[in-house]
Amino acid sequence: MPLPILISIVVILAGAMVAGLVIMLRAMLLPKQISQLKELIKTNRSSLAIKIAKGMLAKDPRNFEAHYFLGLAYLAEAKAELALMEMKTVNQISMFSHLVPETEFRKKMAELFRRFENDEEALKEYVLLTNIDPQDPENFYNCGLIFEERGKADQAVKFYKKTLELDPRHSNTHIHLGLLLFRAKRIPEAKAELEIALRLNPENYQANYYLGKILKDNQDFNGALLAFERAVKDPELKLKALVERGSCFMSQKNYDRAQLELERAIKLSTNDSDNETLFARYFLALCYEKGRFIDKAVGEWEKIYAKKPTFKDVAEKLSAYQDLRVDDHMKDYITSSKQEFLEICTKITNAMGFNVRDSKEVPNGVEMVSMENESDKWRNVKKMPKLMLFLRVSNQIEEATVRALAEEAKKINAARAMAITNTTFHRNAISYAETRPMDLIGKDQLQELLKKIDLTSDTTKR
Repeated sequence: MPLPILISIVVILAGAMVAGLVIMLRAMLLPKQISQLKELIKTNRSSLAIKIAKGMLAKDPRNFEAHYFLGLAYLAEAKAELALMEMKTVNQISMFSHLVPETEFRKKMAELFRRFENDEEALKEYVLLTNIDPQDPENFYNCGLIFEERGKADQAVKFYKKTLELDPRHSNTHIHLGLLLFRAKRIPEAKAELEIALRLNPENYQANYYLGKILKDNQDFNGALLAFERAVKDPELKLKALVERGSCFMSQKNYDRAQLELERAIKLSTNDSDNETLFARYFLALCYEKGRFIDKAVGEWEKIYAKKPTFKDVAEKLSAYQDLRVDDHMKDYITSSKQEFLEICTKITNAMGFNVRDSKEVPNGVEMVSMENESDKWRNVKKMPKLMLFLRVSNQIEEATVRALAEEAKKINAARAMAITNTTFHRNAISYAETRPMDLIGKDQLQELLKKIDLTSDTTKR
């Protein structure tokens, strides 16, 4: 064989051997380099890992393992956007290995999509995971969370139930399922789920809070108070739980305890426009009103009105008590103690020409049975009693109140009934009284009557 040809053959074979050796060396060294990247990230040397991974990708841009660990290194450096770019590249290459398991990769992808509020893509990843790893309950749980957040309750329930098939002790799933059932008004089922969640984790404050709401709606105020007391430990639920506790104490007519809880809630609030704060002030004002601390109640209503004029009946309450600041007589009528109020009502009755024969305390006022004063002309005429109801409230007097007064007058054979209030009467109440032996005395007439009496002595200005 001619020498030139032989030399050419030797050169070609040598080149092939060198290329083969390079490939072999790269095949031997590459896994070591990838393992090195993994170890660097594990030992918090992510900066060095980034440098090495970039060097590897400069030589081989489709090295999916280098892209993956570069993404993890970026995550360790709190560079989530760069991490997501690397993970998307791995997804495009769509190759996986024992160092880059598909399940772990897709979990990282889903977490990153969630971080950037791309729930559509995150859901796709979790749905893929339910197929790749159908025995992992977390995959189904995360699908349920996203469907719940997107307002698709039926789909969320479906995935939550699948989660519980795989792991009946998954406490968070029981909570979320319980909340969905609560919002769907399926209260017995919701209560059962929340109770299971609490058996699994007694310190689950969210479960305690919603169980408290269910118990409160079922009139189990003691149970509700206990549940809300546990929920108070959660900083995010503390304000709401205190307001609920205040509401429970109000339902038990324990206004002093309610006042304490609601005052705590208001001190805790950092936003006066927040709905929970408005409710706390509203309930606190009602407690003050019940205790006849009307000035304090008006103060709370004014704070509410400044933030939200249309909140419940605050405008009406302020209107009902507006005379407090300009009319001392009306202020005494509204804010006096029970004994003082009885004395004021007695003086009004006397000023109208009647003597009080009997009196009793009723909700928000006093009920009196009175008789006309004796006179020579009518001394021998049988006098019929008059039933008088004095009310101090913040709302219009409804027909039901007037109707009940008329029925009570019938029972005692009263000649007439009279309702006196610091507010006004609803048109239905006025219509009802027009055809019956009744007198309705509203705010304006009451003010005139109060001018006729001396609130500092037992004599009237008649």
